[in-house]
Amino acid sequence: MQAVVIDRFGDPKDVLTAQAVPTPEPGPGEVRVATTLSPIHNHDLAIIRGVYGYKPPLPAIPGTEAAGVVDAIGPGVDRLEVGQRVAVAGTRAAWADFFLTRAEQAVPMPPSVPDETACQLLAMPLSALMLLDDLHVEPGQWITVNAANGAVGRLVNLFAQQRGVRVLSLVRGAASVQALTQLGYGPVVDTEAPGWAERAAELTGGEPIVRAVDQVSGQAAGALMSLLAPRGELISFGALSGKPLVIDTGAVIFKQAVVKGFWGQQRSAEIDRADYLRLITELVGLAADGTLRLDVQADFPLDQAAEAAVTSETPGRNGKVVLHAGAR
Repeated sequence: MQAVVIDRFGDPKDVLTAQAVPTPEPGPGEVRVATTLSPIHNHDLAIIRGVYGYKPPLPAIPGTEAAGVVDAIGPGVDRLEVGQRVAVAGTRAAWADFFLTRAEQAVPMPPSVPDETACQLLAMPLSALMLLDDLHVEPGQWITVNAANGAVGRLVNLFAQQRGVRVLSLVRGAASVQALTQLGYGPVVDTEAPGWAERAAELTGGEPIVRAVDQVSGQAAGALMSLLAPRGELISFGALSGKPLVIDTGAVIFKQAVVKGFWGQQRSAEIDRADYLRLITELVGLAADGTLRLDVQADFPLDQAAEAAVTSETPGRNGKVVLHAGAR
């Protein structure tokens, strides 16, 4: 079969190659999935660079999420059938014609969920939903999130809206304000506008913001801390700026605030099975009825993975870059 392979860690455009490799055979409790679409996530690119929390042995096939069709079943698997359409996240080696996964990781997909949504339904959306669960906020309470016009920010807004939680979205630039507002999410504040913090207080009516989700790090984390209510929590979800957290010590002490991190992969590994099934059922239901749609901006074959990675990291995207196996 054809697969995308890295023989060394480095810049994706330099180390991603398409190679012919043996087709894997499923072992006990495993299924083999024929890949339809597999997205390029930021954490995939971090793994390829060798800077993520997990480093695969080399040579390695990247890819951690995909939609596809069950192609073969290993011993002891009775909940899936050959030909069944599934989505899989938290797997390995998905950037290939076929990949193996544990049967319990493969989630059957209703026909109403398109491949473009299915292939990216279980990683970032599940992380965003678990994050919202972990915030322990009640309907009517306020949270805030920066980089809110990105995929995670939009998902947090959607899921919070479904649960009656109010979100103050922080973005940079008037165009981002308009884009998020057009999706029906608000209030939205442009942090590049003068007096934005006063505007934020006005929009929330001075009510306490009990949780803040930081995806940017650097000085942006300090800006979130300034909005946070006493005894609130600031959750570090990402570091788009590439800089360490910069937070005023006095604000942490006198607000008695909590600062903690969230790593979706670790959270997924620890989640109770019943909670996992509850959240997956919620996600699939939202996707099946059309409430949740995840866009794809560009679609590349496996042998153009290096070019696809460059496109994925080019600013201005409005949807995921995905890889497809076979003819399309």
